Amino acid sequence: METGELRTLVEESSNKLFQTSCPPVRYWLLTQVMERDERDAVLQDSIAACNNYRAKVKLLEKLRPDGTWPIPTIKKAAEDAGPGPPIGWTYRTILWNLFTLSEYNTSRKEGHVNEAIHNLFKWQTEEGHIPGPWTDAFPVPYFNGLALYNLLRFGLERHPNVQKLTRWLLSEQRPDGGWIIPYLMDVHTLPEYRWMKMPSFMDLIRASDKSNFDLASLSHIPSCHWSTLVVIWGLSESKKQAKSRQVKKGAELVLNRFFKRNPHSTYYMSEAHWTRLRYPTRFGSGLMALDLLTKLGYGPEDPRMEKPISWLVSARSADGLWNYSQRPHPERDQWISLIALRTLHRYSKNR
Repeated sequence: METGELRTLVEESSNKLFQTSCPPVRYWLLTQVMERDERDAVLQDSIAACNNYRAKVKLLEKLRPDGTWPIPTIKKAAEDAGPGPPIGWTYRTILWNLFTLSEYNTSRKEGHVNEAIHNLFKWQTEEGHIPGPWTDAFPVPYFNGLALYNLLRFGLERHPNVQKLTRWLLSEQRPDGGWIIPYLMDVHTLPEYRWMKMPSFMDLIRASDKSNFDLASLSHIPSCHWSTLVVIWGLSESKKQAKSRQVKKGAELVLNRFFKRNPHSTYYMSEAHWTRLRYPTRFGSGLMALDLLTKLGYGPEDPRMEKPISWLVSARSADGLWNYSQRPHPERDQWISLIALRTLHRYSKNR
């Protein structure tokens, strides 16, 4: 599709989405796609509407003074029976809800958001990562990338804990430019461990002296492109890191893997995950990848972008928007459409 045609498509679909969108979707549509000036009256109305958006108000009301949200009774019992946060559902809920609040244009001064952020810092290790939420046997770059993304969206780029988390993530980048879950996606592939069931393997790693494992000798094992995507997603929220060689190298891995099967069965192995329209996008998808790549400046001049962009255009429904499935889900579909439109808008400008 020619650039002019793409811009027309974006304009038509944006106007349609604007007419039906909830306040936060309308806010981001106006700022990221329609590029309205901050003094624009319609934009100011959208900001005011975001402040009173019922879903946002309810989420803030449920956030307790200690910076946690209530979790299901069964999850709480399991968490209490284990080592406790950040291992368990409390940490996961904080990550998910901070992400949602950032989408709702929330500041960290609202409600007890600062207390929720403080919990992330409280759980951070000396090495820089945050353990959990599903294991303390080894760090999981995916969740740390999401944590970094949240912290940066709340304006904490210069905070020492955020800088420490950033350094840790960069230290875990592998020679091919990507990331994996250490031990799980490298040591577990060795012949002596390959057939161990996951709980037994994790118990082994937890009890072992990790210095006995030479992870550097396993650097030939390909990285996980979904783990890489979420880490780069987090790092790219930093203006400094978005221009870094490390982020560029990770982005190249993601783009070169587009539509391909993930080498690791532990995380979305099927290539079908590339073309599933999801929201929230944090789980990894082609839509999330294109959103990130266009944010980093990839555009029509890179021939590798042509097929992924063509897929995204073809995924547009007859109504001019993008949908999760044939069964309507109004708000989720609005977010998916917003991300598709800002992606196509950036792509048409990235020359």
